[in-house]
Amino acid sequence: MMAQYLALKAEATDCLLFYRMGDFFEMFFDDARIAAAVLDIALTARGEHDGVPIPMCGVPVHAADAYLARLIKAGHRVAIAEQTESPADAKKRSGKTLVSRAIVRVVTAGTLTEEALLDARTANWCVAIGEAAGGVAVAAADISTGRFELIECDAASLGAELARLAPAETIASEATAFAETATMLRPRTDFDSGRGETRLKALYDVATLDGFGQFGRAALAAAGGLVAYLDHTAKGAIPFLRPPRLAQTTQQMAIDAATRESLELTQTTNGARKGSLLDAVDRTVTAAGARLLAADIGAPLMDRGRIEARLDLVTLLAEDSGLREALRGTLRSMADIGRALGRLAAGRGSPRDLGQLRDGLDGAWRLGERLGKIEQPPALLDELAPALRGHGALIDLLTRALVASPPIDASDGGYIAPGYDAALDDLRDAGAGGRRAIAALEADYRDRTGVTALKIRHNGVLGYHIEVPARFGDALMKPDSGFTHRQTMAGAIRFNAPELHEVALKVTQAGAHALAAEAAHLEDLIEAALAKREAVAATADALARLDVAAGLAERATEGGWARPALVDHACFDIVGGRHPVVEDALAKRGERFVANDCRLSEDSRLWLVTGPNMGGKSTFLRQNAAIAVLAQAGSYVPATAATLGLVDRLFSRVGASDNLARGRSTFMVEMVETAAILAQATPRSFVILDEVGRGTSTYDGLAIAWAVVEAIHEDNRCRCLFATHYHELTRLAERCDALTLHHVRAREWKGELVLLHEVSEGPADRSYGLAVARLAGLPPATIARAKSVLSKLEAGRAKTGGLAAGLDDLPLFAAAIEVAEEQCDAIRAEVETLDVDALTPREALETLYRLKALTRE
Repeated sequence: MMAQYLALKAEATDCLLFYRMGDFFEMFFDDARIAAAVLDIALTARGEHDGVPIPMCGVPVHAADAYLARLIKAGHRVAIAEQTESPADAKKRSGKTLVSRAIVRVVTAGTLTEEALLDARTANWCVAIGEAAGGVAVAAADISTGRFELIECDAASLGAELARLAPAETIASEATAFAETATMLRPRTDFDSGRGETRLKALYDVATLDGFGQFGRAALAAAGGLVAYLDHTAKGAIPFLRPPRLAQTTQQMAIDAATRESLELTQTTNGARKGSLLDAVDRTVTAAGARLLAADIGAPLMDRGRIEARLDLVTLLAEDSGLREALRGTLRSMADIGRALGRLAAGRGSPRDLGQLRDGLDGAWRLGERLGKIEQPPALLDELAPALRGHGALIDLLTRALVASPPIDASDGGYIAPGYDAALDDLRDAGAGGRRAIAALEADYRDRTGVTALKIRHNGVLGYHIEVPARFGDALMKPDSGFTHRQTMAGAIRFNAPELHEVALKVTQAGAHALAAEAAHLEDLIEAALAKREAVAATADALARLDVAAGLAERATEGGWARPALVDHACFDIVGGRHPVVEDALAKRGERFVANDCRLSEDSRLWLVTGPNMGGKSTFLRQNAAIAVLAQAGSYVPATAATLGLVDRLFSRVGASDNLARGRSTFMVEMVETAAILAQATPRSFVILDEVGRGTSTYDGLAIAWAVVEAIHEDNRCRCLFATHYHELTRLAERCDALTLHHVRAREWKGELVLLHEVSEGPADRSYGLAVARLAGLPPATIARAKSVLSKLEAGRAKTGGLAAGLDDLPLFAAAIEVAEEQCDAIRAEVETLDVDALTPREALETLYRLKALTRE
């Protein structure tokens, strides 16, 4: 057995090996040590290898999914080695009892289909990076639903695409320059573009790929690498992949990884969905709808026509509350048919998945009938309608064939409906009749033996047998009793009897034949469903789009959001804009969010925003970026009114963090991100910048911020909100005709700072930094000293226009040095006169007090 295990382990050296032994998956050696630690299960030992006990642990097969989920989450990959023959077949083959085993699947983070292993509301992308002819491409597949995308981009945009997809697993060639972005490296031959083209043609059984799109060599290389990897993990049973869709980066708003993280579009900086923009917007009632909404927010559109089409459908549902509620009610009761189809296609489906398809397709049909009665429907609804219908034959077949609530486990049967197969019904009747005969036998045996506690039982080892308490065993042991002893246990004795054997044989045979008949029907039903998989997948997509539209309509109605008006020129006119995440948080505390306008135009496309910390500058910047994202995703926006010119690229440089792993300080990260903005922003872009230059010295930072403002105004000419504490920058308004000054209002009242969170025209009168420091809890003495230093600095600035003159007048920088030197001389003189050996304990203590007093002078 260990020889067989080691041979299988050699096939999957980069995986933990689940080795099937009866009802358990066992692990040995280092795999056992790792798994025991991650799963918190007992680590035991069995036998020896090279004279050393073999570490061992195991998990029950019936509960394997829960353990797999924990191992995958911990970053491990698991190879599943199943028994490929029964013990009886093994004996026939060689006379030995060791059954054959083979690795039937490699479970990885990007190749999951099981419900227990997936987040229902999050897409599970497996991504491959390909290179060819100087180009770069990404192939992305979510095998749980069959989605397959190819994205052609340049090397500079690769990080943004990976950030958008947030893949569970990323693979690349072992020879690629992008190895650091991958979680798994594969042979470079897998990423040959010619082989990739051949693999795709074989996968879809076509002579040419022209019907799917015009793919570049890099896209073919990426697709080939991905398909090869999926084939490797599935051990030849490659999962369902819909025809690849070529996604052009020019079709969506470009959002780099830093901006995506800064704005917390689909997850917060700590990786949680809760607290993100997506979480604040999401009112979907289906898992598929939630996944699609995340994709929409992650990739806002650049096609005004497509955006308007989405908005038209949202408008219909926002204005017709009855239709919206009926639609959401129907959708809420529907299963995730996309993932059910994915499991069936991957060979991991169950009767329940077929039942979900039946009920989901039937619900889609009824929904299509209702929506078809709408007069003058929006164009997008007309486009979706055909996908909701057309499954009548499949629905009828599954309705006739399946019971109302099919089980997950097919091994016990019971999922084919009575009346579907007369022969199966006869087998079931035979089995039921046999069970009635067994019940009659039990009553007869009790009368015959006088043992009222006698029972006829069944288990997987003995089959049907007679069981009596041990004290009654002697009566049945007599040679003329008609019973044959089978097994003696601590409190009971088991027997057989000729009549029971005959009846049990009929029951067992009828049951086995019934199970075989049901299994055959299950295969036929799955084949029938998969024959329509393209159409079923289209229905799943249509239901998800309807759910997104209804959810956005619900959110708009609930929050008093407005439909954005999209225009062709580069304006950004927001009336009463709000940040949905912050507004929700304030509402939970019973507080009101202060709405603000933001009106960027050709004459005022760059706003310089000043004001105190905690005053709301960052929130104001982020909320306007979020409004741009929501509008182009096809959503209403949190504002009283909004008129927007499409944004081609969105940039956010807000907050500070370092990247020690790449040798970058906070300031270095800030400069890298700012450099990317200056290099890529166009007149159609929208940029928010907060506190540029604050990570270095005052003069350096001010100089950098000054130059950045000028560059954005003169060169990039984009719409920009620039928040700063450098009040010197306000002088740029005199020379930059499209720069206007704004501030977040604050007041001091009776010595306390009152933050008004209102954005007004003009510069702030001061930064209120000391007031904010007082709010933060700095000690009064520190605040007082800071006031003294500030007055000196301001006096020096008034005299010379700079800070240096004020420094000379500060004891902190001048007299303090002389005082410190005098203190050191006095302490040094005192210490030199001490005769340490002659000091009594009391004198030593008094000396310490005296020296400490000198430090205060």
